[in-house]
Amino acid sequence: MAVTKILARKGRLDVGINYVLNGDKTQERVLTAHLNCDPGRECRQMLDTKRAYGKEEGVMYYHIIQSFKPGEVTPEQALEIATEFAKEHLPGYETVIGVHVDKEHIHAHLIFNSVNADTGEKYHSNAQSYYQQIRATSDRLCREHELSVIMEGSSGRAVSYIEWLRQSRGQPTFRSMLEADLRTAIQDANDLGHFFMLMEHMGWEISHGNRLGFRLRGQDRFMYPGRKNGLFTEDGIRAAIQSGLEDIEAGRRPAMIYRTPYRPYKKHPKYTGIMALYVHYLYVLGKIGQRRYPPRMTPQLRQEVMKADRYREQFDFLRENGIATQGDAAALLARTEETLANLMKQRTILNVRKKKRRKLYAALADVEALAPAKALYEDGLSGMEAEFARYMEAVAVLEGCSIPRERLRLEKAEIYEQVAEINRQIRAERKKLALCRDILDRLPQMEQDIKKIEMKDEVIHDDSRRR
Repeated sequence: MAVTKILARKGRLDVGINYVLNGDKTQERVLTAHLNCDPGRECRQMLDTKRAYGKEEGVMYYHIIQSFKPGEVTPEQALEIATEFAKEHLPGYETVIGVHVDKEHIHAHLIFNSVNADTGEKYHSNAQSYYQQIRATSDRLCREHELSVIMEGSSGRAVSYIEWLRQSRGQPTFRSMLEADLRTAIQDANDLGHFFMLMEHMGWEISHGNRLGFRLRGQDRFMYPGRKNGLFTEDGIRAAIQSGLEDIEAGRRPAMIYRTPYRPYKKHPKYTGIMALYVHYLYVLGKIGQRRYPPRMTPQLRQEVMKADRYREQFDFLRENGIATQGDAAALLARTEETLANLMKQRTILNVRKKKRRKLYAALADVEALAPAKALYEDGLSGMEAEFARYMEAVAVLEGCSIPRERLRLEKAEIYEQVAEINRQIRAERKKLALCRDILDRLPQMEQDIKKIEMKDEVIHDDSRRR
């Protein structure tokens, strides 16, 4: 099995080539190969190719890495697979290959010129080319050499090599631990606030923001599982608590359900002001996208076509809020800023309440999270002294408090739910604010674009009439 990744580099070519050909890593350059270039002259030849086609700026070279499963491949096999890969995927590109054996896992490095020596075309890398070409070719070659491959569905997300290595050995990773605890908390939680409390009691710190982040106490960085799995976003977790985790994971119910609010039938309105401008602009962008109008599309208009979805979202926003003039937009902007300020005040009040109870809430979390460490300490396991001391400190804090533990737990869950709801409202208002500002900023440019297109169209019509 080979885990592959590709890196675009704008630095010096000789530095990358020297790294790949490092004799200490490649058994004195025995495990190296060259395609479409000569050993010792590879850097000069790549630069000559760039100068010949006038493409000396931007990405200088690309760096592909194939990391093989420990013990599954020999260095010679890895070099053979990497060479076959380069011949098939990189015809015409000057390529340097080196297999490094300085670590536990064997890995092949391929550096190739960003400019094709035969055609002069620059190589372009994106997600589609990675999965359909690089990953697909690498997997097929691994199968042909009777090596294992990553099966579809078993690892649909990108992982670090260390994480993959631990998974392949059946060892737990922080990510797998987090996902297991998330599922447990979702199944046990009554609502979102209760879920946050359960996660904290399992030893996880929580970051509330645009994305929901988690980290074990003592870790440096937060993990954001919602990036790869919509189930673990705040909306996905709320839906899973309400409708059941099993149905969502089995595919019988989506993680997030977006319901269009009911709107009674209304006769199609005649738009005026800003909304009329948006209708006209979207019409023009649609024609441009179909290559029907105007006859020649400028790079600036091509970029606007790519933003058409954003303009549709803005148009829906204008219609839902009844905005027809810049005055309407300015009024909504002022109301949204006022609403946002009030929400921020409410959140500050809730955070002050949380701060007053912080010591008790932290003790409650420590008692729950450190209970297994306390049991191990009492069984005589060494190394649990610090955790046991912290557990006893937390118990002492709770016993010195006049509030019953169960009531404190309910209070904590309630305030966490209130903070989560306020955060959701704040995100919604901030989105409205950003849309409103973007609309007001974009109006002058949209009007100019439409005038230019109409003037060009009139000139073309006049020319056709004269003929």
